[in-house]
Formats: sequence, C-alpha cells, structure tokens
Amino acid sequence: MIERIKKNLTIPNAMTAFRIVLIVPLVRFLLKENYIAAGVILLLSALSDMFDGMIARKFHQVTNLGKLLDPIADKLTLMAVAVCVNVIYPEIRMFTFVLLTKEILMLCGGALLLKLHIRPPAARWWGKTATVVFYTSIITLVLLKAIWNYTNATLTVALFALTTAFMMFSLGMYVFLFAELIRKRSHNEKTD
Repeated sequence: MIERIKKNLTIPNAMTAFRIVLIVPLVRFLLKENYIAAGVILLLSALSDMFDGMIARKFHQVTNLGKLLDPIADKLTLMAVAVCVNVIYPEIRMFTFVLLTKEILMLCGGALLLKLHIRPPAARWWGKTATVVFYTSIITLVLLKAIWNYTNATLTVALFALTTAFMMFSLGMYVFLFAELIRKRSHNEKTD
C-alpha cells in the first residue's frame, strides 16, 4: 500500500491536483469580474495541463492515477469555465450546452469502459488539440475583457463555434476509439 502511494506521489500528479484546486479561485475571479486574476489562473491551468504529461513521459512518472486524474481535471476545468463564461457572455448558451453535453458523454464513456474493466485510453492528439483550442478561446476572451474591457458578440460566437467544432470532432473520434476498445474486448472474450 505504501509503495503504491509513493509511486503516485509524482510531480505530474501534483500538477494535475493543482489544476483541480485552481478551479475554485478561477470560478470566483471570473464571477467577480476580476479578469486579470482569472486570466493568470487560466494560463497557469493551461501550462500545467500542457507540461504534466510531458514531464510524466520524460521522467518515467506515468501512473494509472495520473491517467485517470488528468482527463477529470480537464473536464472539471472546462465545465466550470464554460458555465462562468456563459454567465459573462450569454450569447454562447447553445455552445455551452453542447460543450457540457460532450464532457458528460465523455465521462459516461470512461465510466462504461471502467465498468467493462477496460482501461480508458490516454488522451489522443485530437483531444489535446480540442483542449488547446478551448483554452486559447477562453484566455483570449478573458484577456480582451481584462485589458480593454472588450466584448464583441461576433468574436465570442466565432471562438466558441470553433471550440465546439473541435470538441465535437474530438468526441466523434473518442466514440470510435471507445467502440473499438469494447469490440476488441468482446472479441477477446469470445476467443478465450
């Protein structure tokens, strides 16, 4: 038991946990309209998301806990930010609904895989790209609001339409991947 705990006490896992902890002040600053602080926290969150996996792979600190926590941190952050930005920019309600639905479907898909005793796969390039587009869009909107108090409905809708397109592409790719994992497991059970 102690050995398992030691194995999971890694810098990448600490970075992922830090990203989860950042959600509370991020939401608070967004809703209090302290956009500079929110922008800094978003940037820290995005950087920790970008570097935790790189560090884990480079220093051989990839753990099952990290593989589980990283997508959870991504989804919690995305959902919290999407809801907050929806309050700030009501014109994106439809996109927020789509993004939240996508994240809930991804969580359900991961839970289904776990129920079937299939380890959920690590993030793929399409999921990482969708996350980068999401962070870029949100950071752009928050910084424009923080620095110039700039709000433009057309830009907001365009950024969220782009983000939603990448998120839906990512969802489609993961649906195919999850279905393939389930099909392989079913095939292996039949041949055993």
